[in-house]
Amino acid sequence: MQAYEFSSIIENEGIIYIPKQFLEKVSSPVKIILLSNEEGLKNKTKQFSAIKLKTKGFNFDREAANE
Repeated sequence: MQAYEFSSIIENEGIIYIPKQFLEKVSSPVKIILLSNEEGLKNKTKQFSAIKLKTKGFNFDREAANE
């Protein structure tokens, strides 16, 4: 088995274009493995969930907050 590496963009309906230099080398069935670069995007995205605080009877001390 021979391995070739290249980058491509998935077009409409899932079409991946293979560069011509690789098409000339391959004439038999191929095995496709997809590696996505979205891993970095997941790490940068933060998920926030809503919280509910009861503030009734809470005395806010502005001086203590500024310290």
